Amino acid sequence: MKTYLPKLVQDDQWLQPYSGVITERMIVADRKEKELTGGKSLSDFASGYLYFGLHKTSHGWAIREWAPNATHIYLVGTCNNWQELSEYSFHHLGNGAWELILEEQALHHGDLYALHVHWALNFGKRIPAWATRVVQDENTHMFNAQVWSPENTYQWQHPNFIGSDDPPLIYEGHVGMAGEEPRVHTYNEFREQMLPRIKANAYNTIQLMAIPEHPYYGSFGYHVSSFFAASSRFGTPDELKQLIDEAHGMGIAVIMDLVHSHAVKNEIEGLGKYDGTRFQFFHDGPKGEHPAWDSYCFNYGKNEVLHFLLSNIKYWMEEYKFDGFRFDGVTSMLYFNHGLEIAFTSYDDYFSANVDHEATTYFKLANKLMKQINPHSISIAEDMSGMPGLASPVADGGLGFGFRMAMGMPDFWIKLIKEKSDDQWEVGELFYQLTSKRLEEKVVSYAESHDQALVGDKTIIFRLIDKEMYFSMRKDQPNMIVDRGIALHKMIRLATASAAGGAYLNFMGNEFGHPEWIDFPREGNNWSYNHARRIWSIADDPVLKYHWLYDFDREMISLINENKILTVPSVDLVLENKPDKVLAYHRGLFLFVFNFNPTQSFTDYGIPLGAGKYKIVLSTDSGRFGGYDRVDEEISYYTLPSSGVGSQHFLNLYLPARTALVLKKIDIPKAK
Repeated sequence: MKTYLPKLVQDDQWLQPYSGVITERMIVADRKEKELTGGKSLSDFASGYLYFGLHKTSHGWAIREWAPNATHIYLVGTCNNWQELSEYSFHHLGNGAWELILEEQALHHGDLYALHVHWALNFGKRIPAWATRVVQDENTHMFNAQVWSPENTYQWQHPNFIGSDDPPLIYEGHVGMAGEEPRVHTYNEFREQMLPRIKANAYNTIQLMAIPEHPYYGSFGYHVSSFFAASSRFGTPDELKQLIDEAHGMGIAVIMDLVHSHAVKNEIEGLGKYDGTRFQFFHDGPKGEHPAWDSYCFNYGKNEVLHFLLSNIKYWMEEYKFDGFRFDGVTSMLYFNHGLEIAFTSYDDYFSANVDHEATTYFKLANKLMKQINPHSISIAEDMSGMPGLASPVADGGLGFGFRMAMGMPDFWIKLIKEKSDDQWEVGELFYQLTSKRLEEKVVSYAESHDQALVGDKTIIFRLIDKEMYFSMRKDQPNMIVDRGIALHKMIRLATASAAGGAYLNFMGNEFGHPEWIDFPREGNNWSYNHARRIWSIADDPVLKYHWLYDFDREMISLINENKILTVPSVDLVLENKPDKVLAYHRGLFLFVFNFNPTQSFTDYGIPLGAGKYKIVLSTDSGRFGGYDRVDEEISYYTLPSSGVGSQHFLNLYLPARTALVLKKIDIPKAK
């Protein structure tokens, strides 16, 4: 009998010793899906938010929660002066589910409420786990759920938006810090001020951070407390819906940072000891606590937890029409030791007893569910381990993600800038890092995200220019350090974006070299918002050099977007001259040529190509971007044979030091 080999294994002979493990993962996931759905679809199963939580019915109100260890549950709030009253007592339905039915006049839009959950010998105030609206009191800072049932619900203008299958060009944004003033900004402000900017800059996808409610603003949204509630610090649910709707009207997809890797430990406004036990949603003991994040880890082997998390995915896609997710902390979920202190240099690391098969099952189910809801949905894994099959279809033996974050790329740039002088940069190593990925997977490449901009770290522009950005960023102030920084900033971004293996990401403000760092209000900075904002005026000011970088990014992204460059799967090396520090590669009709040499320019530098005609479509040396206009962008460039007609052709170019050119191959009209 012939042994079944998943396509993932067929395509990679080095995976054959692990074919049994890969097949077993497929079998376990299929078995779990059948157990959960009873033969129905995952989408039908993941509809818990339509049953649990607070709902207005034709006869009044119904609220249901899952709390298997509870002995009594009371609804308390402005409706009953926060008192435990018998008419607000839940009754037990069985299997840990509780229900309370109320008349219509018992609750009103805007009312605040919470639960008093009782268990043996104790009780606690709890924000309902399935609450879809949670607000914080400005004076006491306490969180409560809020009845959200406006008379006029939001009417979608683009309800049937279907995202493009073009490679995502992602603009990573944080609503609260997207404005210029030192305060928390809003959904409406992001919609009014940022959407036109993002559209004009040619990005086709927005990735929103910190959307689910989180008690600590400075967590960047990664310590979630209420998984079904859009953060009220930015505005109302309808205002978030309008933001997404208008983005769709511009043809822009909107994805969300989804944090299912862990949850904040908070008990009143979080899921910590929700029914009096640690093990309701999370693993008990050390397995249930993340040693580095001070948070609780979900138990993906528990059907009720899978129901909660999968329903959470469907909720955001159906109720808010998000087009997908960037799954946070995937590495932490995949491995029992959270991927800590592992180099991941051997295939054994991906298929050993350290891998949590309950987590791999969850990912297979989550990605399959997303495609059932929206076949065009975007699914991105934030994983630094590089597990084979992570971004391969479930049917092929993979975990089903559409993309993997290329987390090694920003690390490479930082290491290069920090540890090596310009004359030590090796273009061969650079090209390898840019294009290193598994053949079957797509990756989201990026030079830096929000991670590199946080306090304690430095953005690329800060590493390149440092203190000079405070004194020499006017265009009429010559400065060699700034010139170097601006030149390399453009080259680093062009190389990263053009060689991306499927998608590209930029964090808002980094495109124009936003100065300094991100630091959220905290005790250590006297609760200041001064660094939790984006100063757009310096990018818009034509007097400042930031304007050059901003314009360059817009033209670079426009070029990639309009010509669908990332749809071409292969990035073909043309030239790699290590002594000269010249790198050239083709992607479809486009030729990318980089001269990383810090001091030497080259005249008539020969790039070996087939016969052809080329036109420069982007030059980092253009005066529009802070360059010196040393390259003629108006003329056409023809390849010339080295000797006879049949000999190797070369495209002879002038390559100024520390510059890059993008040329497009133009068809030569045939003689009649």
